[in-house]
Amino acid sequence: MNHRIALNFEDGVTRFIDCKDGEKVLDAAFRQRINLPMDCSDGVCGTCKCRAESGRYDMGDDYIDDALTSDEAADGLVLTCQMVPSSDCVISVPVASTLCKTGHASVQATVASVVPQGDAALVLELDVQGDGPVFLPGQYVNIGVPGSGQHRSYSFSSLPGAARLQFLIKRVPGGLMSSWLDTVAAGTAVEVTGPLGSFYLRDVQRPVLMLAGGTGLAPFLSMLQVLESHSALPPIHLVYGVTRDADLVMVDALEALAARIPGFAFTTVVADEASTHPRRGWVTQHLPEGCLNEGDVDVYLCGPPPMVDAVRRHLDEVGVRPASFHYEKFTPSQPSQDRAA
Repeated sequence: MNHRIALNFEDGVTRFIDCKDGEKVLDAAFRQRINLPMDCSDGVCGTCKCRAESGRYDMGDDYIDDALTSDEAADGLVLTCQMVPSSDCVISVPVASTLCKTGHASVQATVASVVPQGDAALVLELDVQGDGPVFLPGQYVNIGVPGSGQHRSYSFSSLPGAARLQFLIKRVPGGLMSSWLDTVAAGTAVEVTGPLGSFYLRDVQRPVLMLAGGTGLAPFLSMLQVLESHSALPPIHLVYGVTRDADLVMVDALEALAARIPGFAFTTVVADEASTHPRRGWVTQHLPEGCLNEGDVDVYLCGPPPMVDAVRRHLDEVGVRPASFHYEKFTPSQPSQDRAA
C-alpha cells in the first residue's frame, strides 16, 4: 500500500511523493529525485530533521538521542531517514525546495468556463488532462496570463485531485487577470504552477472557526468539500465578511455544504453601514457565542491584510490564544503567505 506524502518546503513549494509500505521517507524522496537534507542516513547526525504536521508513522529505535531527543519526537519532529509512514502525511522541510533539487510543478490546463458573480468576482474553471493536480485544501497556484509574461496567484476552491479546477477571483477593474477573463474563449490554454503555500487544512481534532474576507472564501470552499467526506466532525463555523451586499457571492454553495456537513454552519457579515443585511460591521463583531471555545479551537483566517490584523488584535484583546491559528493575507492581485501556529 502506498502513502501520499506532502513535502512542504521553506519557500512555500509543496511536492507530493508516494511512499511504499515499509519505506522510509528519505528513501522514497530520493527514489523520486527529491534530495532531502541528509548526511548519514543512519539516525546519527540529525541533518534530515523535519516536522510531521499530520499523519501516522513509526520512527523505530535505530537513532540516537543526539539526532532526535524524546522531547523533539513528542513535539512532532522526525528524522526522514527513519520515518516509516503508515498513512498519508504532511511534512514541513526547513529548507528551500531548490536546495533539494526540486521546485515548482506546472501543468497545462484549458479554460472551461468563466462565470461572473455580478461585479464582485468571477469563477474560473480550468480543465486538466488526466488526474488533477494534488494539493492540500487551502493552498494556491500561480496562473499565467497568456501573452503577458505575468501570473496571478489564486487559491483553489475545488476539491483536491479533481480534473476540473475552480478559482474564485476578485474582479479588479482594469486588472490584468480580470481584463483577460472578460474576453477569454473556452479552450484557451493556460499554465498552472504549484501548489504553494502553508495555509491548508490540518487534521480536525477540535472545533474549527473559519474567517473569510471577500474572495478569501475560496480556500474554505476547498476545505469544506474535503470535510464533507469526514464523519463525526466537531462543530465548524465559517464567518464570511464582505464590504458590500454585492460582494456576498457563492452563498448558495455554502448553503449546500451546510446541508451536507453535519455540524457546519456559517454567518455572513456586510461592512457597509448602508446595507440592509441583518449583520453589519466587521467579522469580529459577529463571532458566534462560544465559537472560540476558551481557546480550544483551530482558527483559519483568509482575507486582506487589514482584516487579518484586526482579527489578531481582537484575539489579543479578548485574551484568547487558539490551540492553532493559521492565516493567509492577500491583495487582489497577488496573495502573500504568512502563517502562525
